[in-house]
Amino acid sequence: MPKDINIWDMVGAYPTCGNCGSPNVVRDAWAKWSIAFGDWVLKAVFDEFACDKCGEVNTPTWQIDKEFRTKRIARLNDALRHGQLDNATIVVTIGVKSMGDAFLAKAGQAVAEYDGFSEDNDPHGEHDFGAFEIDGVKLFWKIDPFDPKLEQHSADAANPLVTHRVLTIMLASEY
Repeated sequence: MPKDINIWDMVGAYPTCGNCGSPNVVRDAWAKWSIAFGDWVLKAVFDEFACDKCGEVNTPTWQIDKEFRTKRIARLNDALRHGQLDNATIVVTIGVKSMGDAFLAKAGQAVAEYDGFSEDNDPHGEHDFGAFEIDGVKLFWKIDPFDPKLEQHSADAANPLVTHRVLTIMLASEY
């Protein structure tokens, strides 16, 4: 877990009862009627946690749904490869650029169409790396999640609001 983010702020985090482990944790809160929404909206949440299952008032233990996070990261990485450039940059190395515009276009298309993910080449299931060939030339692409200022890795790669993805397309010889 990144050190500059609280676990409860991470995508896929959920509380469990510190007594019995149930995920049915509740908190006291106030709601007020909203004329704009025509429904009750949350006004305030209070400090105390309780368990709907065992009835104990206690401090919850926070868990991370790793499978949910992995699938979300993979979807965000796939969206980038398919052209969704929100909070993202595409970098092409000098070696790929030197191959010419037609080659570059083929490389971009190959990255977008890539679906060769397996346990061997995608062990974490995040769809963040691929290898392919164009005209007998081996290429790699990779996606790295950075913070919005591009100064360090993202505190939460599953959260697009705190992540700037960088897709790099390179010749295998440049790796």
